[in-house]
Amino acid sequence: MEQLPTSPGERPAETNDSGGTTYTATATLSEQGIVTEWSEDAHRLLGYAPAEIVGLPAARLLADGAEDGEDVDASAGRIPSGQDRWSGSVALRHRDGRRMELRLLAHRWTSTGGNTKWFVVSAVPGEPRTPWDEALKEWTFTQSPCFLAVFDTDLRLVRANAGMERALSLTESEMCGLRLPEIAPDPVSDETERRMRLVVETGEPQHVDAFVRPPGTPTEQGLAASLAPLRDADGRVRAVCLAAHERDGTADERPQLLLSDVDTAGIGTTMDSARTAEELADAAVPRIADFAVVDLLEPPPRADGPSRPAAGPVTVSHIAVRSLLEGSLESQVPVGGTAVYPALSPPVECLAAGRGAVYATSDPAVARWVAQDPGAAWIAHSGTHSLMMVPLRAAGTTLGLAVFSRHQRQEPFHPEDLWLAEELTSRAAVGIHNARRHTREHTTTMTLQRSLLPHSLPDHPALEIASRYLPAGTDAGVGGDWFDVIPLSGARVALVVGDVVGHGIRASATMGRLRTAVRTLADVDLPPDELLTHLDDLIIHLSADEGEQGAAAEAAGGIGTTCLYVVYDPVTRRCTVARAGHPPPAVVSPEGSAYLLDVPAGPPLGLGGLPFETIEAEIPEGSLLALYTDGLLQPRERDIDESLDSMFAALVRPAASLDTVCDRVLAALLTHRPDDDVALLVARTRALHADKVVVWELPSDPSIVARARRYTTEQLTAWGLDEAAFVTELVVSELVTNAIRYGAPPIELRLIHDDSTLLCEVSDASSTAPHMRRARTFDEGGRGLLLVAQLAQRWGTRHSALGKTIWAEQSLVGF
Repeated sequence: MEQLPTSPGERPAETNDSGGTTYTATATLSEQGIVTEWSEDAHRLLGYAPAEIVGLPAARLLADGAEDGEDVDASAGRIPSGQDRWSGSVALRHRDGRRMELRLLAHRWTSTGGNTKWFVVSAVPGEPRTPWDEALKEWTFTQSPCFLAVFDTDLRLVRANAGMERALSLTESEMCGLRLPEIAPDPVSDETERRMRLVVETGEPQHVDAFVRPPGTPTEQGLAASLAPLRDADGRVRAVCLAAHERDGTADERPQLLLSDVDTAGIGTTMDSARTAEELADAAVPRIADFAVVDLLEPPPRADGPSRPAAGPVTVSHIAVRSLLEGSLESQVPVGGTAVYPALSPPVECLAAGRGAVYATSDPAVARWVAQDPGAAWIAHSGTHSLMMVPLRAAGTTLGLAVFSRHQRQEPFHPEDLWLAEELTSRAAVGIHNARRHTREHTTTMTLQRSLLPHSLPDHPALEIASRYLPAGTDAGVGGDWFDVIPLSGARVALVVGDVVGHGIRASATMGRLRTAVRTLADVDLPPDELLTHLDDLIIHLSADEGEQGAAAEAAGGIGTTCLYVVYDPVTRRCTVARAGHPPPAVVSPEGSAYLLDVPAGPPLGLGGLPFETIEAEIPEGSLLALYTDGLLQPRERDIDESLDSMFAALVRPAASLDTVCDRVLAALLTHRPDDDVALLVARTRALHADKVVVWELPSDPSIVARARRYTTEQLTAWGLDEAAFVTELVVSELVTNAIRYGAPPIELRLIHDDSTLLCEVSDASSTAPHMRRARTFDEGGRGLLLVAQLAQRWGTRHSALGKTIWAEQSLVGF
């Protein structure tokens, strides 16, 4: 390997050790770390001539890991990748073998031809100079071309440079100890002092753009001022620095310049009409007006109503008021109060015309308004000399009116002021319109969702159930979380929890579709994995029917929806569970141990072509099942493991009721309004013991029908249900006869009795589903299932791997 030349005995004088002027050593490296250029100052610093180093890897200059004969290519990693600049300390080896710690700054540069290289520099200091740091700081402040001033935390001036003295035609000693509005009385000074107070309180810099008229000048001058906190060694704000400079532009450009400043203040930052009106008033005072009031029409205009109010009296509500003079008469206009503007008054004329206007108080229309309307008395009492009125219009509809006035500054409103006011009110009107639309949509969504969620939970013999639903607390709106409890045949019950992607009315509508589909599929007793498969197909079809492209169509169709489906059988005390991308259920055993049921996750719904898996688990009587959506476990301030631990702790605590359990879970996991919807379904399992269930194996012989009726009558007598015997005998007779005639052995008869229902089930090995038909007058058969349907409260068929079961349920209420 080629080595760098060294001369251990050589002691170069070029390292500036003996003093001299400061110089900069430079070099250029390729992307591969090869030295391509080497300056004379680099030669002077490290002792290598350009001919000795150009063309070699720069890594060989490193003092660490680059001994003679050692491969140093690994050290080339010091050249950063994916960055355009790097700085730091590097130990390099001088030509004479000395180790030198140098500060390097490297810039990545790409030529117009596409070639990339690194430009590396290192400054070598010369001999020490006479220290003049403090003098330099003083010169910087006093001689800066900017206007500089320092105010203490009471906002009183303590320092001012020559530029500030010239701008205000006052010396520093004359201004010292005064507040800015006392030095230069002007609305801009009031606004600047308000911003300085924010700097002291928040420690955040502020910016002010304004036009001011310096003393002794006839024209306004544009200024841009930055306000920055001055902190001590402990980081506490000790003073505020005001740095201002003249900005280009004339008075004709004043509206655009002020508008750019208003953009930073923000109008319409929330979905709150009142807040948006306040932002409009704050933006206008004192930038363009000394007083502002924002009014909204009462009642709010309807979408199908006229776009502008009539020329008659107009009722408005004062939503926001801002005055330059706190405590003055106009500042006491009641926020939230109503007012009636008389017909033909300037506000009504402005609303009817749909455009802004400027008035002098000497205008006869203003004089008539003040005389007719006691609510306009502030105009005369405040000394107002100029008025400006601008309607709030959005989406072709007039929402209200903004009134601006001047009584402190001498200039009346000009056309550029009206232009700026119209820009501000236009933005505010859009914000208010969006806020009202958001409120309407949120109310509609909540109403729709409440109508789709269960109004009450069934009192089922298999489970004791409680639930909670909390809508999201964000501006995104209500989501599509849902839950349901579905009674099934055989005394079983299905628990469902799902989460539709997205928020708003479309998510709620999709949720309603899916909830209806789940109930329909559950009614035909599909196993959980098959039910999710059908639901997956449905969502794919819904998304295709939307006819739109992109993520909006996917969300509208339900793609990405998650769902958990649980079936509990109180006879076998087993749960059958499948899930589609949804969090698994939590289980608390009667002994108090909590765990998540191990259920294969499965893909979210709507992806298609992927299987779902069903698992069965034995759940002892008295266990607690908790189904929930992911909004419960995803608060901002904790991770998922902490959330699960908190949920388990809340579930295992003894409670008098399941409602208490639900409340404890929410209190433990949610410290604020949730960012996403939260659905929680908690159930305690019950069991149907042997004294409530009886089963008979029947041979496939028509003569067994009479024996089945006798078995049934005897069992009903044992249960004290003699009054139900007649109807139950008929149902059993028809179902057993059908099984013998059309089914296949083995045949089984099962009776299930709980507090309110009696269930008759006949199972056989045939998978052929029965169906009712209308028997003709002289037909000898065909009336069996019709008779069962008339006698039973409900009936149906469910299939299994071994055949089918026909069941009929009777209500025992009244027996």
